[in-house]
Amino acid sequence: MKAGVYRYQQNSRIGRETMDKKFREELILEYAPLVKKIVDRIAIRLPPNISKDELASGGIMGLVDAIDKYDQRKGTQFRTYATLRIKGAILDELRKMDWVSRSIRRDIHKIEDARRTIGVRLGREPDDFEVAEEMGIDLDSYHRMTTRAQGIGLFSLDGTVPDCFDSKDATRTAEASSPFNALKRKELKQIIAETLKKLSEKEQLVMSLYYFDELTLKEIAQVLNLTESRISQIHSKAIIKLRVKLRSYDEG
Repeated sequence: MKAGVYRYQQNSRIGRETMDKKFREELILEYAPLVKKIVDRIAIRLPPNISKDELASGGIMGLVDAIDKYDQRKGTQFRTYATLRIKGAILDELRKMDWVSRSIRRDIHKIEDARRTIGVRLGREPDDFEVAEEMGIDLDSYHRMTTRAQGIGLFSLDGTVPDCFDSKDATRTAEASSPFNALKRKELKQIIAETLKKLSEKEQLVMSLYYFDELTLKEIAQVLNLTESRISQIHSKAIIKLRVKLRSYDEG
């Protein structure tokens, strides 16, 4: 595959008019199943109204971008590089869709604000009852709000983290970045790592199974012998805790 991409890139350097379009199409067809696989894994975690076709279109654009910009001299496997590009393009497509509803967005911000207020007041992480009390709602209502937040990510809402850490920047590890952006990225990773250590054992386990082992919420529920709704609550609460820390960093 490296030789194939290299051949295509050499052809493209001769001039756009003489580019081997057929060979380029062959490369896209060869790696189209990778795009589908990534789309399917991401779509499982999203509401059913999100169009897979739109995500796939973004993923193909990421694949084309990977073909055009891959540099085998840097020692990265093309499949690894392409995977990062495809995921980044799909996340960009999701961002354009603005698929998080206004009501869910509003609820998430309310929970985050309440957690931050109590955290400053008490000097520790608040429990669910304390957050619900601060928001003036009962515990069941609070749990329903966190369940509705299923599918949110660390960087899926406005104003969560600095612009230097968007999905495009995060996936372009093979390209040079400014010392400022590199420092910001390092600091953010450190904050995330430290916050993860402070999560409960169950929250850490859910985050690990979801993001590192790439299990769905349903699969995690089966592993832990809990309901999918309960796993959704645990995941959402963990994400909100991380987002609160990142917002504090951004505004600090």
